[in-house]
Amino acid sequence: MKNMKKRFGLLLAAWLLVSLFVGLAWAQETVKIAVYAPLTGEHAEHGQSFRVSAELQAEKWNQRGGAGGFQIVVVAFDDKNSGEEAATIAERVAEDMDIVAIIGSYTSGVSMAATPTFQEAGLPNISASASHPDFTKAGNYIFRNNTVISVEGAGTLRAVDEVLSAKRIGLLSIMTDWGVATAEIMKGLIEGNPNVTLVIHETCLDGSDDYSTPIANFRAADVEAVIVVGMHNTFVPFARQYRQQDPNIGLAAFANLYDQQVINLGGSLVEGTVFPVAYFNESDDPVVIEYRDAFYAAIARYPSSLAAQAYDAAGIICEAIDNIRSKDRADIRDYIAKIRYSGVGGEIIFDPEGEAQKVFMIIQIQDGKFVNVD
Repeated sequence: MKNMKKRFGLLLAAWLLVSLFVGLAWAQETVKIAVYAPLTGEHAEHGQSFRVSAELQAEKWNQRGGAGGFQIVVVAFDDKNSGEEAATIAERVAEDMDIVAIIGSYTSGVSMAATPTFQEAGLPNISASASHPDFTKAGNYIFRNNTVISVEGAGTLRAVDEVLSAKRIGLLSIMTDWGVATAEIMKGLIEGNPNVTLVIHETCLDGSDDYSTPIANFRAADVEAVIVVGMHNTFVPFARQYRQQDPNIGLAAFANLYDQQVINLGGSLVEGTVFPVAYFNESDDPVVIEYRDAFYAAIARYPSSLAAQAYDAAGIICEAIDNIRSKDRADIRDYIAKIRYSGVGGEIIFDPEGEAQKVFMIIQIQDGKFVNVD
């Protein structure tokens, strides 16, 4: 009887200890990372991919106990690709002190409508896709896990020169802040490259349906390739309409076209398109494979280069929280500024202006697949 009571006492103590640990786990404090992006509308695929990527990163950290003693919670906001909506979201997010950092938005113009508020509130902001040269100029709380367009544009031009072997170049750009700034940068890059010549520059509305006029002008100018400064909603219809008239025209663009939707929508008419990327799904790196497969399991498609950069942005924030072990926004910002992070897009460090340093590879669409041609 005495031994039975002793065993019962030991079992009771063990049960109480387990209960204590379970209670502590349930009581673990949370910390929020926000994502703002177009979750609805024509760019929703990109916004949703940012949200899913951040959630996958949070889930990975939470499965191993959280970051810095906190469970990571991702909160998402739909800015509808509107600068006005983004500015409103920024005010709401800045006031929630449980939110320690924010990822977004998708386009540069929308992002730049919110960055002044983030800077004033001392809320670290990492964009996975903004490439306007002025984006990080809002202040020292603003970071870019992308590159300024001059770096990416140099990769695009290298692809035109080395892969397409085109000399006479046409430039098509959308009439947005990003499109105008990027077009001017590309003009400078082309002018500085003795192997190519800018023959003609045409502009269009973002997501236009009819490209008959610029196509006619490009054909009359006898261009060998066209660099498209625009999103997939501009590039795909333009490529389809042009290739129906001239199947041999060379096409080049930017990393935002590294998305299976471009191939799904464009089919054979986007074959041969070239562009630079810092992330490649077909990599044999186990870290890339883990992310790629988890993303596909969550959303039934593979991540784009920009989605991968959102995943790394969330990882950078989680690592900062884990190391400083607090919700202090200023300390998180300071850690991000000096981080050397190994992610699915390679090693990431930020320069004093908050710009990520990246190495681009050249991708080409071949036989309905993305192929690294570097």
